[in-house]
This record gives sequence, structure tokens and C-alpha cells, in this order.
Amino acid sequence: MPSFHPGFAPLRSIALQALLGLGCWLAAGAAQAQSPAHEEVARLLRAGLAGEAQQKAEAGLATRPNDAQLRFLKGVAQSQGGQPEAARATFSALTQEFPELPEPYNNLAVLEAAAGRLDAARAALETALRLNPGYATAQQNLGDVYARLAGRAWARALELDPANPALPPRLQIIQQLPATQATP
Repeated sequence: MPSFHPGFAPLRSIALQALLGLGCWLAAGAAQAQSPAHEEVARLLRAGLAGEAQQKAEAGLATRPNDAQLRFLKGVAQSQGGQPEAARATFSALTQEFPELPEPYNNLAVLEAAAGRLDAARAALETALRLNPGYATAQQNLGDVYARLAGRAWARALELDPANPALPPRLQIIQQLPATQATP
């Protein structure tokens, strides 16, 4: 995903963290029980078969259009399949129709941040954390967004005051942040 400065760490990979989020969601006993369709779509996503996963999700949604978990997985498949705007629409709809679920807010935030919409990403992550203060992935992603916002502010300050000796070291710190990748 794009980043503000060369070497700056992107937010956690949406496909991997979404699958992690789904696992937490299912473990917490979300609205519906996991079906064979959920398992198959998740398996296809883990195998990197986003197109097939999306088709399977859409087939399941034809008979269960209000299945939040399947819609969430469809959004993951869209994102993993290179359709970020479609995924954004899917996650946005989930936040409107199921505002109590933090995972769609987190995944929406990842897409917003990738598109450079850091204020929207921050707002979505803050909502996810209000819903679930223990959501570590969202907390880490919020830290990444804050770091990118700080980098932008310091870069702008340096443009305005190139002689300020405090700014280059701060920008260097932001550029040296290690990459963060979700692990199963």
C-alpha cells in the first residue's frame, strides 16, 4: 500500500488482518454462526484466490443478503482482488447496517489510509476502538495513522521553516519505522 515517506510502514495487510478479525468476530459469537460458505470463502482468501472467494461470497449472499460475516469476507475479497473502491463501499455499508461491529471500521480505515485519506482512517479506527477497546489490530493501525499524520505535519513545517533544526530528526524517525505485517 502507498505510504507517505519512503520506508514508512504501511498499515497491516487488509486481507490477513481481515481474516484475523473474522476469527475474533466468530470466536466472540457474532450475529450468525459460521457456515460452510464462510469457511470456503475464508479458505479461498487464505489461498490467495480473491476472485473465486468473491464469487463464492456473492453466491452465498444471493440467498442470505443480510449475512454480515459473508459481506465482510466479500469486502476482503474485493480488496485482495484489487478492487479497493468496491471494498470501501462494502465496508462502509457494513458500518451503516451493523454499527456495533468494529471489524468493518478497521478494514475501512486501512483502505482510507491507503488512499491517503488519513483523517477518515483515524475516525474509523477511533470508532472501532470505542466499540472494542481491546482491539489490538485497530490500536496498532491507529498508531500507524498518527505516525503518518505526524510525518505530514512535520514535512509541511519543514517546507515553511527549512532552517528549523528540530524537524529533520523527527522526519527521519518516521521514515525509519519498521514495516508492520499481520501474522496469523
